Amino acid sequence: MIRVGVDESLSDELLRDFPREAEIVRIPRVPQGTVEVDFWILPFQRKDAAELFGHLRGVRVVQSMMAGVDWITPWLPKDVVLCDGRGIHDISASEWVLTAILASLKRFPVYRDAQMQQVWRGQAAVSDGFLSEGGAQVGQYRVLGEDLSDKTVLIVGYGSIGAAIEARLNPFDVKVLRVARSAKDNPEVASVSELRRLIPEADVIVTIVPLTEETRGLIGAAEMSLMKRGALLVNAARGPVVVTEALVEALNEHRIRAALDVTDPEPLPDEHPLWLAPNCLITPHVGGSTPEFIHRAFRFGAAQVRRYLAGKPLENMVTDAGY
Repeated sequence: MIRVGVDESLSDELLRDFPREAEIVRIPRVPQGTVEVDFWILPFQRKDAAELFGHLRGVRVVQSMMAGVDWITPWLPKDVVLCDGRGIHDISASEWVLTAILASLKRFPVYRDAQMQQVWRGQAAVSDGFLSEGGAQVGQYRVLGEDLSDKTVLIVGYGSIGAAIEARLNPFDVKVLRVARSAKDNPEVASVSELRRLIPEADVIVTIVPLTEETRGLIGAAEMSLMKRGALLVNAARGPVVVTEALVEALNEHRIRAALDVTDPEPLPDEHPLWLAPNCLITPHVGGSTPEFIHRAFRFGAAQVRRYLAGKPLENMVTDAGY
């Protein structure tokens, strides 16, 4: 038998794939004493996770259902095995990235704002400063939206989600550039040391890296200064990967555009300048969270428990690098 700790309110439906040898231990949100568990499943980023861990005894494995574990590593003892949720988010996160790119290029936020004001406004009536006024369209029409086709997309953090993003971009006939911690072949992936060389080539830059000391502030003022005018920065990683002050400045100067599922700070406080920065689409860290994701996550958790019971290596074990 193995004691598997889950949140007290977790639906029974999500537990049906767990083996019979697993004793499900429902952990109270506010435990009064200690709780004995061997395998603790953390479905979401909980602010009280460190405090809750202090009530647990016997924990040998912590399974996070999130790809990023930067919120766990500072307080989890080194002798406890930590596994992340790499792969679980591939579908939902990559679909969010594709949607964010298309919505931004097609100017859906602009049209939504006009709709809320009950204003029929298009063509040359609205400009974000990134549209060319030359060419055959002068005196005829000027379409606000752009085509994704033929754009160059730079994926910064080419792991499983990055590959899923590329798969969803392929039907749009884009050129994809890839960056990861280390260079790789087949497909060609450049080292992060090549990032500044590649930035000027990109029309769209997608950050999907884990938050580590190496990636904190990875996209700052210097990197934004290298971006094409009007290029789109999509942050689906962690807020601190992008330097907020530099981003606000670049947006307010109408140099770049942004689509953000994460911010720094997070949640974004009232009156923060990023809220009203021009050409910026913000969603509240929901890119990886869908009803379908929850079922994928717990099927993976059940598979991990079966591996553990069988004495097989666990998947997604986090190394000293933080992922």
